[in-house]
Amino acid sequence: MSLVNLQVLKEEAIQLLIQIINTPSISKQESQVSFMIENYLHQYGFDVKRKFNNIWTQNNNYSEKEDIQTILLNSHHDTVKPGKNWITDPFTAIKQKDKLIGLGSNDAGASVVSLISTFIYLSSLSELSYRLILSITAEEEISGSLGVRSILSELGSIDLGIVGEPTQMQVAIAEKGLIVLDCIAEGETGHSARNTGINAIYIAIRDIEFLRNFSFDRKSDLLGFTTLNVTQIQGGIQHNVIPDICSFVIDVRTNELYKNEELIDMIQRKIYSKMEPRSSHLNSSFINSMHPIVLKAKLIGRNTYGSPTLSDQSIMPFSTIKMGVGDSVRSHTPNEYVLISEIMEGIDIYICLLKDFHF
Repeated sequence: MSLVNLQVLKEEAIQLLIQIINTPSISKQESQVSFMIENYLHQYGFDVKRKFNNIWTQNNNYSEKEDIQTILLNSHHDTVKPGKNWITDPFTAIKQKDKLIGLGSNDAGASVVSLISTFIYLSSLSELSYRLILSITAEEEISGSLGVRSILSELGSIDLGIVGEPTQMQVAIAEKGLIVLDCIAEGETGHSARNTGINAIYIAIRDIEFLRNFSFDRKSDLLGFTTLNVTQIQGGIQHNVIPDICSFVIDVRTNELYKNEELIDMIQRKIYSKMEPRSSHLNSSFINSMHPIVLKAKLIGRNTYGSPTLSDQSIMPFSTIKMGVGDSVRSHTPNEYVLISEIMEGIDIYICLLKDFHF
């Protein structure tokens, strides 16, 4: 491949994002947009692999060394469902001067098209010192099993991942993980008038009150404390029956100083209710601050921080950073938007980070 025109790539990125916005891709319904992106990559001659609604490809302009290392560029093309407060049609891209409005424009369409442009440009250079894989994947918004998790084993050995999420092109070198726990307090039914039975709601309340005041003592410099919140509760079948079952849900946001299994065991030992992990595979992420990619990011003027929001980093068993176009504050909001200038600058920053990068 001969060197491509970067300005043309940037213009195509905006047009591709408009097409992506105009093509509904709610989680589990991403097939149309995945084929669209696949066809765009075919135009540049790439051999694109597909599994479910995930696509990936790789460069062929890397040095032929036995110990060649691999960088993965990853972002997601699925979106959440639109809320009710949209003024415009969420599935119709609207361009207002520098602003591009539409569902998924910010999270994470802008990162998708920026990473695609970066990948195409880097693949057209004479030679890179590393192998480069691009994957655009599904079901990120629901942490689904048919997303990036389903293809990691097919990508081969990965040494570094760059996950495209809206971070204003700053670099998240740590990210909180997530544990979701389904809890059931068990009592014994009885007639409320006779005040018989064992009220499961009271057992749940006792546990919830304990959890409300419970804190974890290991504080991360980047992610702060692990936090816990009870976010749902349900109990009782009718007004005159003492309930024998009360269920509630615990949401735990973890730092890198605990293993998920350790936290689950710790919580279970503190409460009376039975507990079943609904989700325990979404680990916190952390990369060494002296890793070459972090040092290069700082060299080109990027700030580093710890992110409270979850991404596909949580299921990647290799070193990762999270860095992408847009602002996380806009994600999942009515009339979500990204600035065209942010995309243009984002492509430049990605290229500056990776063009002469060496492990």
